[in-house]
Amino acid sequence: MNTVGPFDYVIAGGGTAGCLLANRLSADPAVSVLLLEAGGRDTGVWIHVPVGYLFCIGNPRTDWCYRTEPDPGLNGRSILYARGRVLGGCSSINAMLYMRGQARDYDEWARLSGDPSWSWERVLPVFKQTEDHWRGADEQHGAGGEWRVEQQRLSWEILEAFCRAAEEVGIRPIEDFNRGDNGGSSRFEVNQRRGVRWNATKAFLRPAAGRRNLTVLTGSPVRRLRLGRGASGGCEAQGVEFYRGEEVVFAEARRETILAAGSIGSPHILQFSGVGPGAHLQATGVPVVHDLPGVGGNLHDHLQLRTAYKVKDVVTLNTLSHSLWGRAKMGLEYALRRTGPLTMAPSQLGACTRSDPGQATANIEFHVQPLSLDKFGEPLHVFPAFTVSVCNLRPTSRGSVRLKSPNPRAAPAIQLNYLSTAEDQRVAVDSLRLARRIVNGTETMKRYAPVEFVPGPSFQSDAELVQAAGNVGTTIFHPVSTCRMGRADDAEAVVDSRLRVRGVGRLRVIDASIMPTITSGNTASPTVMIAEKGAAMVLEDQRARR
Repeated sequence: MNTVGPFDYVIAGGGTAGCLLANRLSADPAVSVLLLEAGGRDTGVWIHVPVGYLFCIGNPRTDWCYRTEPDPGLNGRSILYARGRVLGGCSSINAMLYMRGQARDYDEWARLSGDPSWSWERVLPVFKQTEDHWRGADEQHGAGGEWRVEQQRLSWEILEAFCRAAEEVGIRPIEDFNRGDNGGSSRFEVNQRRGVRWNATKAFLRPAAGRRNLTVLTGSPVRRLRLGRGASGGCEAQGVEFYRGEEVVFAEARRETILAAGSIGSPHILQFSGVGPGAHLQATGVPVVHDLPGVGGNLHDHLQLRTAYKVKDVVTLNTLSHSLWGRAKMGLEYALRRTGPLTMAPSQLGACTRSDPGQATANIEFHVQPLSLDKFGEPLHVFPAFTVSVCNLRPTSRGSVRLKSPNPRAAPAIQLNYLSTAEDQRVAVDSLRLARRIVNGTETMKRYAPVEFVPGPSFQSDAELVQAAGNVGTTIFHPVSTCRMGRADDAEAVVDSRLRVRGVGRLRVIDASIMPTITSGNTASPTVMIAEKGAAMVLEDQRARR
């Protein structure tokens, strides 16, 4: 077996977290860092034109193109489960929406981890440290960091109308989703710079590209960790084995190995390396090195329920996209001004609210789009319409990531178990009814004569609406918690509050998989915060060893 290195730090995964980690750890010229990315470089034009996510998701050049296991909650359906397979990871193909979540999310992390440094008060400065917000610096936002946040560069009459209609039912307009309480409606802010996607590669990796102590290898999927016995006799990581074509190469890590392969990739690597639920590994034919039951468990995600309405007397993207002049106008506007529909994030308007009065804070999030289509990747409908999608921000259903075979190149089994709890079913029913109330029951929307065609007005009773949720529900691509952080007495915790893998020395996981619970909003920027905080922990612990 060929070898590269040794390196002080080996990072598995060149996505959102990995790019930031590579930047921070290689800032010391005396330290050597290897960053491994399974996919290629982020050079495709559709990565950078914001609306190009339509061509990146489901494209094997940029997406792992996973499929979930058939899900009873989705009426037996299997769905595409996109994960970035390119430098920048999911930040190169995601919705670009800048959402931190709620203060209560992080206070709960602090409680579950037993570490107050994960509280909202303590993580807010970390968010601000990396941020370059269009408003400039204030008590809640930072300026001058690498993670650019801007306003969207287009508007739609139908979305402004939805915002006014939401106010009619008690969802007030707010200016900012990211001040600890995101209850209200507002246009989403986005990770863009002047109408171009701003991914983790541009933000963190390219500024470090000239450093001689940083090696970046693309087309290098990790096969497994190499584990051995440390000086104290305990299990520890020695580095990783990865593929270069069909060849297996070993990269030694003298200080630490860091998994940043995401909520699907990181537990998959751990399990194939023999770290995970012992009975499952044995049944799959993988020798057990360290029985760690929580690896790959606790998987949860924001299930998005899609409703769609035909409308009259208003322009939507459907009508523009089916007009030769409309397409030409959109292209010209983007070419000359970097504005207009080609700068679109998948959703432009959001609204966070309570599904019922008993909720302590907003527990559902609407994503509203001036378009409609049968399913992702298919053409837009020929008639004017818009989509109102709503997701449960705090789902109670839990799934898993498990090995399907002892072949490290085989995709894992991803079982979401959506809508498997009575609580999640109740929130789904309430959410669908609230969407109808906003669109069909307000004076603002009457002028557009909305007609529901997804899921359809025939679904009325609670049982029928649960069935409808199974018909239209799909992922919003926010998997978390498969290597969750927790206290020492938490048998299902995979990492401690400093993101060290329990029972394995010189190994950390630093990505969205460590979240104890999902954040109340989109997960990209919380992942940036985790990486920033995790990098600081690595450096602090290294200094303490000297």
